[in-house]
Amino acid sequence: MLYHLLYPMHEVYGWLNVFRYQTFRAALAFFISFVFVLVLQPVFIRKLKAYGLKGQPIRDDGPREHESKSGTPTMGGLVIIASVVFSSLLLNDLTNSFVWLTLGVLIGYAALGFVDDWKKITKQNTEGVRGKQKLFWQTLIALIGASSLYFMDFNTSLTFPFLKDLVVPLGIFFIPFVALVVVGTSNAVNLTDGLDGLAIGPVMTVAAAYAVFAYVAGHSHFSEYLTVPHVPGSGEITIILSALVAAGLGFLWYNTFPAQVFMGDIGALSLGGVLGFIAVVVKQEILLVLAGGIFVMEALSVIIQVYSFKLTGKRVFRMAPIHHHFELKGWAEPKVIVRFWIISIVLALLSLTTLKLR
Repeated sequence: MLYHLLYPMHEVYGWLNVFRYQTFRAALAFFISFVFVLVLQPVFIRKLKAYGLKGQPIRDDGPREHESKSGTPTMGGLVIIASVVFSSLLLNDLTNSFVWLTLGVLIGYAALGFVDDWKKITKQNTEGVRGKQKLFWQTLIALIGASSLYFMDFNTSLTFPFLKDLVVPLGIFFIPFVALVVVGTSNAVNLTDGLDGLAIGPVMTVAAAYAVFAYVAGHSHFSEYLTVPHVPGSGEITIILSALVAAGLGFLWYNTFPAQVFMGDIGALSLGGVLGFIAVVVKQEILLVLAGGIFVMEALSVIIQVYSFKLTGKRVFRMAPIHHHFELKGWAEPKVIVRFWIISIVLALLSLTTLKLR
């Protein structure tokens, strides 16, 4: 709204021309989103306690050290989502279709996560929305987003890093492919969200990396020079991602060990889903496996554990997801968290190096 209100006045007030630049608006969105979460998150925590809502129920089969976390307020992801949406509506070009689709996916998954969290809190169990129902709604939201891209003549070809001449046209199969990416990323982030601050760290590093990809893809000269697919209009997503990184930093102030609040499924499902969708929009879907390597590792550990037990009756890990495995090996929770953050930062930087290695 500020963009549409202030930028047209630049002919009278020349300094307002800064609103033309996505980099300026991304920086402003970062500041607004960070302050929004830093100020409102403690208010949200107090309101939850004032209304007498019970906190996050803890898995009975989890590490015993986690029993002390029982009752910690949850659904803190609501403040993250609100800050990102607020900053985006304030500073994005609202005539851009990618902005509305991205926010639509974010809000859609947040709504599903809210229902899931609410059921967990009110019933005080860890089941929430049943697995098949959750998967159905995740898939439906992803299919709507994918179909919207497909019918707006979006480039549905699949490209690969390091192989600039390899392009696979997906055609109508683009729609289920996008759904797979979005749903898979959403669930992978949700699985990672098991320790204080563990998920939000990699979410921020992936978002920061994809802010660069979005800006490059939306800039005709940069995309041509770096031989990456040019996606006109995708640069506006940089502003959304900048707000997301800042909101994550503000949330981490209260979510770092020992956590004062958990993000809940309202945060984990929506942030994972929107990162997957953005990866598709900027044509860097394959690189998400590298940049989001922590999420991939967490999801694979669960898959390996389940199938190993079903086929052989034996477990590969002491507990899955894999962050619990390291806890049971004797690693202190902060050690697991910080080491996973370090890996995530390195993987994000490696993904950025592919811009020059084409």
